[in-house]
Amino acid sequence: MRVHVALTPAEFADAPLAGCVALAVDVLRATTASVAACDAGCRRLVPVPDAEAAEAMAACDGTDTVLAGERGGEALAGFHLGNSPAEFTADRVGGRTVVLTTTNGTAAMLTASRAAAAGLAALTNVTAAARWALEQGSDVTILCAGDNGAFSLEDTVCAGLLVGRLADASPEAVLSEGAQAALGLGRHYGARLDRLAEDSSWGRKLQRLGRAADLAWCLRTDVSLMVPVFVAGGFVPRRAASASAVGSESRA
Repeated sequence: MRVHVALTPAEFADAPLAGCVALAVDVLRATTASVAACDAGCRRLVPVPDAEAAEAMAACDGTDTVLAGERGGEALAGFHLGNSPAEFTADRVGGRTVVLTTTNGTAAMLTASRAAAAGLAALTNVTAAARWALEQGSDVTILCAGDNGAFSLEDTVCAGLLVGRLADASPEAVLSEGAQAALGLGRHYGARLDRLAEDSSWGRKLQRLGRAADLAWCLRTDVSLMVPVFVAGGFVPRRAASASAVGSESRA
């Protein structure tokens, strides 16, 4: 098994996707919110590039569609929800389609959807996501959503934790340079994820926006067995029976 990490969106074009399983990562906050939406019982989650595409889909799907999204950390005017994981409750999204557009995350999700199999990973489901990827029996590509096209510390740390779990379960795995770099950051921050609230530029921005509760939600590991998996145009809930097949500790 080969494991590749695209550290920024600029690397997406060269990232191996054909015949691979892809995991999109946007810890703050799109993939974390997506895991929360699936935990809350949404029917599916559809990433779209912009507000216009989201509104067009809602116009076609009707009352069973929930519009969610943000730009620059702020909720979009006229949308039902922003991008705070706590907003995605059973009352709001249960049994409904969530159409999501965000500053960084949905672009990574759309890129991942071009792979042979695609799922969404966050710190909150990191072990379940690694296990799901292993079960696909293919090479793995991890796409870090980044920060407005640039490097994102929290996404790379999450990617590193994923790499560590994959390598622990499959010691023969061949790691790309990006995967090795992410693994190093995962080792460094794995036992001190709370530091990302200050060390991450997006973490500091969310604090300035009064979103400290979102940071506390997002910077937790393995609180969910849910892996949103791409099927026929959207990510649907897939709950792992257990995450025990992959160790829950980062390689240190």
